[in-house]
Amino acid sequence: MFATAAGFAVLAAISPTAILVCAVYLGSARPQQATLLYLAGAVVMTLVMGLVVLFALRASGLSLSVRHDPRYGVRLALGVLALGGGVFMARRKPRPPDPEKPGKPGLISRTMSRPGPLAAFITGIFVFTPSASFVAAVQVIATARASVAYSAAVLAAVVVINVMFVWLPFLLYLARPEATTRRLKAFNGWLRAHGHALVAGALLIAGGALIGNGIYGLA
Repeated sequence: MFATAAGFAVLAAISPTAILVCAVYLGSARPQQATLLYLAGAVVMTLVMGLVVLFALRASGLSLSVRHDPRYGVRLALGVLALGGGVFMARRKPRPPDPEKPGKPGLISRTMSRPGPLAAFITGIFVFTPSASFVAAVQVIATARASVAYSAAVLAAVVVINVMFVWLPFLLYLARPEATTRRLKAFNGWLRAHGHALVAGALLIAGGALIGNGIYGLA
């Protein structure tokens, strides 16, 4: 159970937006406060939604042996959803910015532009809206025959993995602030140029893994 759930959580953690936001906060006037509150929002959103999905799946009875086919059918459906999103993103290339027609900033950009701890916390909530890979990770926990203590430990690990691209740069910043800030700025340049392809690739991999797992279970 742990290996499968952790694998899906790693795929869910691949988020260029999460890394870009973290880099912006680490380069802000109050980097530690802003990043910690951003991390707090991410953890709250991930944990709450993880519990909601966990209890919903447990209440549906998908963990029962007689619900074997529906259990893997849900996983197959999540894979189709993720794969479809990946194909859509791969085929729909991002438009280059038009300097004469600046686009309207998105919701995350607007919250990031507002100074203050509440804005950083809310940004963490918005950025870490659950993905199909995260739901799949929680589904693995919800449908496994495991004790409450072990299920809780695996769910906690999934939450930690899902937000690792926030706490990991933060720990590196605490150890070596100048070097971390410099490398994040350089990395962000690459990420802005290739982030679209990275997200599409992650969705395709997650979709393929979920579809394969679902077909294997149904077969």
